[in-house]
Amino acid sequence: MRILLWHVHGSWTTGFVQGGHEYLLPVLPGRGADGRGRARTWEWPESAIEMTPDDLAAADIDAVLIQRPQELELTKEWTGRRPGRDLPAIYVEHNAPQGRIAEMRHPVADREDMTLVHVTHFNDLFWDAGSTPTEVIEHGVPDPGYRYTGELAEAAVAINEPVRRGRATGTDLLPRLNHDVPLCLFGMGVAELGGVEDLPQGRLHDEMARRRAYLHPMRWTSLGLSLIEAMLLGMPVVALATTEAVEAVPPAAGTISTKVDVLAAALRELIADPDLALATGKEARRVACDRFALRRFLDDWDRLLTEVAG
Repeated sequence: MRILLWHVHGSWTTGFVQGGHEYLLPVLPGRGADGRGRARTWEWPESAIEMTPDDLAAADIDAVLIQRPQELELTKEWTGRRPGRDLPAIYVEHNAPQGRIAEMRHPVADREDMTLVHVTHFNDLFWDAGSTPTEVIEHGVPDPGYRYTGELAEAAVAINEPVRRGRATGTDLLPRLNHDVPLCLFGMGVAELGGVEDLPQGRLHDEMARRRAYLHPMRWTSLGLSLIEAMLLGMPVVALATTEAVEAVPPAAGTISTKVDVLAAALRELIADPDLALATGKEARRVACDRFALRRFLDDWDRLLTEVAG
């Protein structure tokens, strides 16, 4: 199949483009949000193809994956085809809903001409999709391999744009947790907090795995792929018991809690006991390899694409 999708979430797309299809990625001068094209810091196969809006107007397309509301109109404008009506369409919802619980209405609610795919069961539970058909296809992550050394007695944290996203990503908790345990912050837009700016994925994984533990302070996100990647690296994890993290991290793989004091104590214990950190990280990797396997993810998507596009 030839599948049109925008490069919105790099880590998720890195897994998705590993399948057996051609992936058409809009590209614009300047590579802004609506036309990033291929990734610069991830390794993508040649089947991930950059296309300008003019290219898309004449392209054979079997299905479109919508990930943001504005892509409904962009698809129509750039291809001349209406998603769900002239072109088979799937809406992929990456994010947890915002707002009052009774008002969490999805942008494609009551659209029976497309399927809404949630990346977590938490999202499916909280979003109101009305009569739109919904499915859950959990994340699948390319395995970076076991890289854990834990040689540095500190905890890694990966947050993109921590200042702008603030409380949602638990940025305000970092000073409290940094009081007893040194933290090393990775991600886009972290330099102003003294962190390590965006690194190529392979280098990022190596640097994270040198830290003794991984801290996931997210209050309100879907399920951070950085958490799964840390588990695959063999890192023990400490996370807020919010959204889907309560399902992703069993007790043997780390500590989850809504009590900041409990999280701080868990970090101190892991930093002080390398053997415990090593054993916990190995269990975290086993869990992640089983639940978030790339092959399962791609098989789930192949099934749905076949149902939607034929």
